[in-house]
Amino acid sequence: MRAPSLYPTMRLAHIRLPALTHYAHAAEIQSRLVSAFLAAKASNGQTPLPNATVITAEFHPVYTCGRRERNTVSASQEAHLRCDGKAEFHEALRGGQTTFHGPGQLVAYPIIDLKQHGLNPRHYVCLLEDTLIRTCGRYNIQAFRTENPGVWTSPDHKIAALGVHLRRNITSHGIGLNVNTDLQWFRRIVACGLEGKFATSFEEQGVRGKSVDEVRNIFLEEFAKGLQINDYHEVGEDSKS
Repeated sequence: MRAPSLYPTMRLAHIRLPALTHYAHAAEIQSRLVSAFLAAKASNGQTPLPNATVITAEFHPVYTCGRRERNTVSASQEAHLRCDGKAEFHEALRGGQTTFHGPGQLVAYPIIDLKQHGLNPRHYVCLLEDTLIRTCGRYNIQAFRTENPGVWTSPDHKIAALGVHLRRNITSHGIGLNVNTDLQWFRRIVACGLEGKFATSFEEQGVRGKSVDEVRNIFLEEFAKGLQINDYHEVGEDSKS
């Protein structure tokens, strides 16, 4: 059991990036928000912490690798991933290995202070998994945890990837949930380093005609519930909330 939220009336700020956006744009906004949290923590109470914030986006095709693979991707491997300029490639600070983000996938990057919400890192990962499972459940998709990272619809089919980063208990990066993603992109990699496992999506699971925008709203609702926050509101990209 985690401790109850220390700020039960706090609102969750939401930065909705327009589809489609580039990974680097979202990463720059994320970095700015993390810096604002860290500066507030370093002020010894002189500057209030920003509100919990979630950046959501739908990216142009991009492969990202996590900390375990930083500086290990060869030039030929990177060229393969870039697919003659059809996709981008970026290294990230998140945990995990190489994954794909692109059209039809909901990406959500929560930036929160775990201590502010009575969470430890393990509880936070569980919160993200539970949020994804409940979001899928709202569409009658039975999703669950396995011994492998992410959220799955069968032992061999993953519908959502997780990869987070923590600095002084401030979170960044987050989740990628496949709604109507072109799953062919995942065939260019061993997704998250798991041989014999496959990506799936809402569409492949028989839930067709759903937009990333629609699923985004359900995800945010469930995430706010998990944080014990009453509601959420949209803010601009330049807001420090």
